[in-house]
Amino acid sequence: MAAAAMTGETSRPGYRYLVVWILAVVYTLNFLDRQILSILAEPIRKDLNLTDTQLGMLGGIAFAAFYTFCGIPVGWLADRIKRIWIMSAACGLWSLFTMGCGAATNFVQLAIMRMGVGVGEAGGSPPSYSLISDYFPAKERGTGLAIYSLGVPMGSMLGSAIGGWIAANYGWRMAFYWVGAPGLLMALILFLVVREPKRGGLDPVADGQAAHEPPPPLLSAVGAYFANRTLVLVAVSSGLSAFVGYAGLAWNPPFLIRVKGMSLTEVAAYYSLVLGITGLIGTFLAGWLADRLGHMDRRWYAWIPAVAFTVTIPFWLLILWAPTWQLTLAFIAVPALLNNMYLAPALAVVQNAVPPARRTISGATLLFVLNLVGLGGGPVFVGRISDMAKPAYGDHSLAVGFAALVPMVLGTVLTHLAASASIARDKRLAAAV
Repeated sequence: MAAAAMTGETSRPGYRYLVVWILAVVYTLNFLDRQILSILAEPIRKDLNLTDTQLGMLGGIAFAAFYTFCGIPVGWLADRIKRIWIMSAACGLWSLFTMGCGAATNFVQLAIMRMGVGVGEAGGSPPSYSLISDYFPAKERGTGLAIYSLGVPMGSMLGSAIGGWIAANYGWRMAFYWVGAPGLLMALILFLVVREPKRGGLDPVADGQAAHEPPPPLLSAVGAYFANRTLVLVAVSSGLSAFVGYAGLAWNPPFLIRVKGMSLTEVAAYYSLVLGITGLIGTFLAGWLADRLGHMDRRWYAWIPAVAFTVTIPFWLLILWAPTWQLTLAFIAVPALLNNMYLAPALAVVQNAVPPARRTISGATLLFVLNLVGLGGGPVFVGRISDMAKPAYGDHSLAVGFAALVPMVLGTVLTHLAASASIARDKRLAAAV
């Protein structure tokens, strides 16, 4: 009787949207805690006497290495036990380590705290992708995953606005304390409100396999991901997309402050607003377009981000040229709008291309590549080039780092086009969309 009641509750349209919005709020805190370092970069750099390379490592590989490598075993475990348990514990863990960043007094201590944030956040997204796929049927998954993905721009906006305001008025340490605390409350709400749905309950039988097949061993599941050409190309194209996107998120605030003359208060007020509005529109629009255009031709799952990144190329050049911070911010708005348009389509492809029993581990594998390449490489890449150019360009060396991103954008477009060709030949995707 209790199981039947739970099944009825989880199948209600209103409840599934409540669930996905709760998950989106948790993801907002996830991304806020992850990205707040970028808005606090300048006061932290001056207080702890750090180089741009060290800042890039704190925002990139120090977090990404633990986030990505822990994501694989967490995804494997989430295919076997209740996903809600993992997500609630993870939310509490990353929130505590975020608060711990405020107590750091040197680079090593701050790096250890960032590693802890990465370990916690590894338990957030992969189980969420799988959970959403069990609440939304294949034809609506792009929309459900897009709602969840709104956590990226929402977290970025709130991190810039709240973190910048707190840092300007009370110091960067208090900013870490304040943004970490709400995650402890959301961990409890997640545990008490969200119910575990039946795995694969919304999926038809496909490829001769039942939707409820048992999850495979870890190495077998990861191997199956990399044996699928479509999934590999989606991971590579997403990784390069994230390389560009995370580099911008990490270095936009320092670039605006150092090179264009904005104050921290102005960044908190104006940059956060631009980041939030453009990110919300771009992320949701990508999922909405994927659901609608994908039915006509599933290659749109990759064409959407290919077109989006192509449009951004001239705006990266205009960002470097702009003589005032106001004009720079206007040009930043276009990449901020379009750089997020790869995520929801990529998630939809992965969730639709694998059986339900492999969804969590497949989502974790996608994030492994995406974040190791993107989050681990993008911020460090720009920071290292900036340090190398600093003797010749001083504080304007960050402009050289940004200029080096343009070839990466071109590479991103080409890999999305390669992914589109493979998506067209994928038989499981043809059955799902």
